[in-house]
Amino acid sequence: MTAFTIYLLVMIGIAAVVFVSLYFVDAGYGMMISPKWGKSINNKLAWFFMEFPIFLAMIILWAFSPHRLEVVPFLFFLLFEMHYLQRSLIFPFLIKGKSKMPLGIMFMGIAFNVLNSMMQGWWIFYESFRVNYTVNGIGYGDIQWLTTPQFIIGLCMFIAGFIINLHSDYIIRHLRKDPNDTQHYLPKEGMYHYVTSANYLGELVEWLGFAILTWSLSGLVFFIWTFANLVPRANAIYHRYQTEFGAEMKNLKLKRVIPFIY
Repeated sequence: MTAFTIYLLVMIGIAAVVFVSLYFVDAGYGMMISPKWGKSINNKLAWFFMEFPIFLAMIILWAFSPHRLEVVPFLFFLLFEMHYLQRSLIFPFLIKGKSKMPLGIMFMGIAFNVLNSMMQGWWIFYESFRVNYTVNGIGYGDIQWLTTPQFIIGLCMFIAGFIINLHSDYIIRHLRKDPNDTQHYLPKEGMYHYVTSANYLGELVEWLGFAILTWSLSGLVFFIWTFANLVPRANAIYHRYQTEFGAEMKNLKLKRVIPFIY
């Protein structure tokens, strides 16, 4: 077992602890913001500082890789960076209102993103070429990988999840018509017809797709972390909506984050 594999297994163990913990302790940002996570700063800046490090770290890992111009890993790199370009340089500056994020939450996000860049970037650009990574004799670095069921199914899921996430964020941003309005509203369009956290549903589908299209343990670990972080938070948001929109929630029969299931 390599040191990198041990690192990934440790990250899975930590994700399990985070998953359980977040059912008892709310992640204190957004509508769950809490002063116990430290002093708060402008939400736009916090999201930028939290998400930009992984975008930059992946560029550095790609730039120093001897495999940086090979088609398959370069395509993986572009898909990953497409998400974090949006999350770090577009999404933060579309946020409306005067919301804030605690520094404690921001620094934990930065720490995870740096660790995740090592998981994804190191696997894609360095580690994967040292192991026997083939399916039916097709090598990982071979362009034929792009014709495998894993890549095609995973890519479709990644794109679908990305679109769901973008559309759901758009719906949330436009719930308030007045910039001075601080009231909460129940979103009902798009995938919010089925779940109260459609934006999280999009991220789950997206990163499960990435795990499948890369067919990697590192991609799977990222999906596990996404699940561990977002599913408990979706549960907290669901109960918050139940408190604020009890009768309406009961009539709509919404789930938390997985349509018809949870």
